[in-house]
Amino acid sequence: MSGIKSRPRYRPLALDTSGARHLLLSDAPEVTADGFADVETWVIAADSRAIPGRVDHDEATPRLLRFRSAAQMLMRLAVRLEAERMGLRLYAIGTESFLWDVFNVGQAAGMGRREIHLTHAGSARRRVICVHCGTTMEGVTSSIIPCAGCRAALFVRDHFSRRMAGYQGVQVDAEVPGDIPPAEELYR
Repeated sequence: MSGIKSRPRYRPLALDTSGARHLLLSDAPEVTADGFADVETWVIAADSRAIPGRVDHDEATPRLLRFRSAAQMLMRLAVRLEAERMGLRLYAIGTESFLWDVFNVGQAAGMGRREIHLTHAGSARRRVICVHCGTTMEGVTSSIIPCAGCRAALFVRDHFSRRMAGYQGVQVDAEVPGDIPPAEELYR
């Protein structure tokens, strides 16, 4: 763990017994959560073709909903939270960008930090935001990448923006154009 203060720290998934209702979201269909057997759970389907444009209710586990995509899940979450009342505890388990997308939807709906529980699981790939043009790149694994927007060679910093749910990418050769060190594969 680096000493960068903006880097999030995550806790193991655990049920917050102070909540009256619980909603668990995951970007992985194989989510397993001990102690969450009777909790409403939303997951992104492994094969989105199995869900024809709608949310899939599982007959065997009625408290499980499967979504075609994270975007679909997050839209549904925003609608759900508009009608929700105090006492809900929101849990997200998955990749870092997914966690912070869920967190930001919860915060926009008025939920406090203590009502939203984040657990990192899966890939360490990063969402990178170019500080020069604002382009967002998903699934970044290396320390230096070309920006998909302005084509600058970006160094992936350890500074994490919770609001933007991603890491900063800054031009690596700004002072000496063309002086680009070799990229390292760091985030798998």
